[in-house]
Amino acid sequence: MARVRLFAALRDLAGASRLEVDAPDVQALVAILTERFGEEFGRIARAGAVVIGGDTTEATRALAPDDEVALLPPVSGG
Repeated sequence: MARVRLFAALRDLAGASRLEVDAPDVQALVAILTERFGEEFGRIARAGAVVIGGDTTEATRALAPDDEVALLPPVSGG
């Protein structure tokens, strides 16, 4: 089961900063969380970055049971 850390808008939509999710890959993890927290969550998660072990990764990356996945919403500056 992957440990998931959520930030900013994703954390607000989920009502938590940390979750545990059983998913085979990043794409499935985002789909599970979108079903749980709504399409807005999915839209933001798909537009943002996924970081595992300090490295940005792709949606097709397989997840290991000890992975810590950080879902980062897109950043806007000003």
